[in-house]
Amino acid sequence: MIALDTTLISDEIATTFFFCDLEQCKGACCVEGDAGAPLDEEEISLLEDHIEDIKPFMVPAGIREIEEMGVFDYDAEGKFVTPLVNGKECVFVFFEQGIARCAVEQAYQNKKIPFPKPISCHLYPIRIKPTPFNDLLNYHKWPICRKALEKGYKEKIPLYRFLEGALIRKYGRNWFNRLRGLL
Repeated sequence: MIALDTTLISDEIATTFFFCDLEQCKGACCVEGDAGAPLDEEEISLLEDHIEDIKPFMVPAGIREIEEMGVFDYDAEGKFVTPLVNGKECVFVFFEQGIARCAVEQAYQNKKIPFPKPISCHLYPIRIKPTPFNDLLNYHKWPICRKALEKGYKEKIPLYRFLEGALIRKYGRNWFNRLRGLL
């Protein structure tokens, strides 16, 4: 475990090789699972404020779910998550050439909104567990990411390097540079 400011970082984040391979997994992390992506309260406000700019990139079923449920739901622990369509894919998923993509990210890439996607999605497969004193950063192992592990190993890309942009977005460039120095 690596301690840095108010974060405790699993050693696996430095030792696991990882490079997402959408061609292989088809974006399964946005479709599989028993709950939507974790959301911060601030992200709920951002999604609510910008939902009309995101909707053009969503599929009709996702739009219906948002209009009925809103932009967030609760998981089994009562935490905020993105809603799911029919208990399956995230409401913000759309499909392009058989690959699940994110409508929030697409709206950002088209310069319609000021944020790329929920930070939990941006950081995946790192999951953050907040405590009263620290953020615990752990690598979430999931068989659907097997090809990402293979590609990361082949390319020699450690998980923290693959997620450099997301980690900087969450904790800042200075934090990331100090993390890199500790590894």
